[in-house]
Amino acid sequence: MAIKRNKRFHAEIPTGSLADIMFFLFLFFLIISTLANPNVIKLTLPKAKTNETTNKDHISLSVTEDKLYYINKQEIPFDQLEQALYNKTTANNDKTVVVRVPADNKVQDLVDLMQMGVKLKLNFVIATSK
Repeated sequence: MAIKRNKRFHAEIPTGSLADIMFFLFLFFLIISTLANPNVIKLTLPKAKTNETTNKDHISLSVTEDKLYYINKQEIPFDQLEQALYNKTTANNDKTVVVRVPADNKVQDLVDLMQMGVKLKLNFVIATSK
């Protein structure tokens, strides 16, 4: 007489702690992705149909709606802006400056910056959003 076993061995993987691990990984990547943003100054950039990306090594010149000027996230008064741009471009040996101006700023603000660039013989690139 053959005796049959009703209990078979079923392999189980404990997944109780997997949800905790996934939650911590999600938080880690969420925090890291917000810190990795190179342009912390929030601006509503003008829109363009096509975009080209540039190197992250270029000097960034940002202007806020309150007419505060930033070179690579460091605030610079307008009267010292030309000298600071000259010092930054000669130190980095890079003549390309990415200009971030809000979409609702006056054109005269951009023209003033462009005149500085012409005077210092810099290549200005205007940042836009798609």
